[in-house]
Amino acid sequence: MTYIVLAIAILGYLLIIFESPFKINKTITAILTGSLCWVFFALFHEGDQQLLSEKLSGHFGEIAGLLIFLLGAMTIVELIDLHKGFSVITHRIRTKSVLKLLWIVGIVTFFMSALLDNLATAIIMITLLKKLMPKGEVRMTLAGIVVIAANAGGAFSPIGDVTTTLLWIGGQVSASGIVKILFVPSVFVILVPLIIASYRMNGFAVLRVQLSMAEVKQEERMKGSLSVLLAGAFGLVMVPVIKSITGLPPFIGVLIALGFVALVSIIYHREKSQSEKDLFSVAHALSKVDISSILYFMGILLMVYALQDTQILSTFADFLLESLPNIDTMIVSIGVLSSIVDNGSLVAATQAMFPLTDYPIDDSLWEFIALCAGTGGSMLIIGSAAGIAVMEKEKISFMWYLKKITPLAVAGYIAGIVAFLALNWLTH
Repeated sequence: MTYIVLAIAILGYLLIIFESPFKINKTITAILTGSLCWVFFALFHEGDQQLLSEKLSGHFGEIAGLLIFLLGAMTIVELIDLHKGFSVITHRIRTKSVLKLLWIVGIVTFFMSALLDNLATAIIMITLLKKLMPKGEVRMTLAGIVVIAANAGGAFSPIGDVTTTLLWIGGQVSASGIVKILFVPSVFVILVPLIIASYRMNGFAVLRVQLSMAEVKQEERMKGSLSVLLAGAFGLVMVPVIKSITGLPPFIGVLIALGFVALVSIIYHREKSQSEKDLFSVAHALSKVDISSILYFMGILLMVYALQDTQILSTFADFLLESLPNIDTMIVSIGVLSSIVDNGSLVAATQAMFPLTDYPIDDSLWEFIALCAGTGGSMLIIGSAAGIAVMEKEKISFMWYLKKITPLAVAGYIAGIVAFLALNWLTH
């Protein structure tokens, strides 16, 4: 039975990795893989099938909490976008210096990603860059910086990246703990690439701004854009606060935040006709959410729980610990692997490998995993959701990114690891 479940999982993972040549959507593969793992687990299970069914129901309760959290957070982001709330920030970036723009884009992306999520932030910043300048080497380099900054910003925030969200909801890290420990290493992850990239920008002194000030003012006049942005930002910041005060799952806080943002939206559009109101409704925002990615994580987590309950992951963890020099080497390797394999599924697997009884909440193991898995994906353009979004929107080739941006991302990854290990050594 163990070998059958493992074979299904490996086959499914290979199909996910080679999604493009096989032309099979990874969401479909993940759902089938996760479901089939449990079917064959049940067919060959020698114990009480009723208990196995109850165990699966318990696992799915945890999965459902994560999915509702992701759905709520993504809907809030879409509501803000419908009101052009992000233009309040992005259209104030008006410098004509390429060097200044490099640092502004990097810093704004870093902090915005921590507040929202790396995927949404990457899309917002690429849209801005397209308005600011024509396609060329400078814009593509800035797009690469957006990928690194978005992943770095998401790594120290419990709501900034699916990896940290998984660890936070799973009880491996606390919101305050991960921010306190990973903020400085995450800064180094983006700071080093920015410094290196600055030398490349010396030949580009002046930027030709394409977006006219009339267009900027017109977009900023959208009614309620600032209020909805502030409501969304406040609501998302309050999510970890609500969890820490009440002890309730994070999806409760997200639902409260979503209701709050929707209420602010309704106040601004209550005098309009129903057809106009519908354009700014939760239902319309929900139609823009990437439901496919949510279903993908559902399938992946089902598979991971099946591998956990068949003891496959614990056996694999023991093998890695015996084969590699130490646990830090293993985590660094996971970060490198996350540039090829989805980082969310890797983190979900490590959660099942290492029990909380041995590695309690806010253990340095979990914090190091969050840093490496969250930022390692920047080393290849296919290694993160932010990277894939930038690749599709900016039409950046895999090889161009490998040549121009990967060295920057590797330098940042190493700098972040060194900073984390140094701080960990100093505080212990």
